Amino acid sequence: MSEVSVRGKVIGDMIAHFTNDNLIGRKIKTGELRKNLVEPKWKCPNCFIMKEIEMPKFNMEYLSRKEGQRKDFVILQLHGGGYIGAMRNAYRSFAGLYCEVSKGMDVLTIDYRVAPENPFPAALEDAVEAYDWLKNSGWHSRQIIVAGDSAGGGLALALCMYLKEHNRRLPGGLVLMSPWTDMTAEGPSYFDNFERDPLFGRTTDSLIYNRDYAGRHDLKDPYLSPAFGEYWGFPPMLIQAGSLEMLLSDSVLVAYKAKRQGAKVRLSIYEGMFHVFQMGMMMMPESKRAWKEVGRYFEVVARK
Repeated sequence: MSEVSVRGKVIGDMIAHFTNDNLIGRKIKTGELRKNLVEPKWKCPNCFIMKEIEMPKFNMEYLSRKEGQRKDFVILQLHGGGYIGAMRNAYRSFAGLYCEVSKGMDVLTIDYRVAPENPFPAALEDAVEAYDWLKNSGWHSRQIIVAGDSAGGGLALALCMYLKEHNRRLPGGLVLMSPWTDMTAEGPSYFDNFERDPLFGRTTDSLIYNRDYAGRHDLKDPYLSPAFGEYWGFPPMLIQAGSLEMLLSDSVLVAYKAKRQGAKVRLSIYEGMFHVFQMGMMMMPESKRAWKEVGRYFEVVARK
């Protein structure tokens, strides 16, 4: 078991400090701050080309390298945000990192519709439409790797379950960062890490309990909570989670079920880390290590 880096510990403590603040902390935990966030226009680095794509109900962004572009695989990124937060600049940076660690794969990121204005199944419908867009653009299903964090990780699994249920080919791989797979919030880590989670801990007044996207729908529906689904025939997946997060059991349960049902799964639990710690990108040893692991996963999938 590796020790937590000094920088990782400091960043975790800073998150806990801000989320425990009476004024701003609640807005962070409930997602209100994220939903109302106004960001400056993202400046695309000179080494990339970003194309904006308008769909009938949502928008997408297609990022590719100017040089060294790969033609064998493409990444479909489904962002997090509890199904209530729209696309943000951090995921544009994620797209760049996915492109870099994959050594040149294009990345399609979708700004899917979010709740409460667009509850279930809006996000899933948009994910399916984006997948079809890639297929219609000439990509074979096995050439598509779906990547998602938090709600986006759950959505990636829900997309695969939808495709399987409709007798369609599944993507070639899955990268899941702290996936939200159990909207019932009844897994053991929701209790074991209640006091330890620096982002969602010490309250039930947070987006992982409010469930605006689900509304009155059955929380055990696998399209909402993939932890309750079946994984026969699923592609190889990499799951990363932090040991401190309340959603840890969401990852553990999916990895356990998927392995039992024949899928190839690598579950990496990073000691002392919080929900979607990969947001630290190259600033923190643990997040840097996680992105390197993603790169190795791409290499393994590409060899299949």
